[in-house]
Amino acid sequence: MKRFLKALVLLPLALIVVLLSVANRGIVRVSLDPFSPDQPMASLEMPLFVALFLCVMLGVIIGGVVVWAAQGKHRKVVRQQRRELERMRVGRVEHRPQSQAVATIPPI
Repeated sequence: MKRFLKALVLLPLALIVVLLSVANRGIVRVSLDPFSPDQPMASLEMPLFVALFLCVMLGVIIGGVVVWAAQGKHRKVVRQQRRELERMRVGRVEHRPQSQAVATIPPI
């Protein structure tokens, strides 16, 4: 079932990526110099779909880093709770009462 759902999502997504790539094969100039559009100091020529995919990948990476940093406080709390739980487990084992010796009835 999990495999089917994965295929159900990934196959249409792959088809969209291929169609987007084929439809946007034209070469574009990506300029990193906003002050001189005629003679840019730093520019690259690449197919439009490559520029689009690079922007999407960069956005995913930046978003992942921001979410990871924002959830740091939650990960810290989980680490503290795990340490405390481990201390409680160890303490419970150490403080467990020793087995009671079986009381023997003295002979009459």
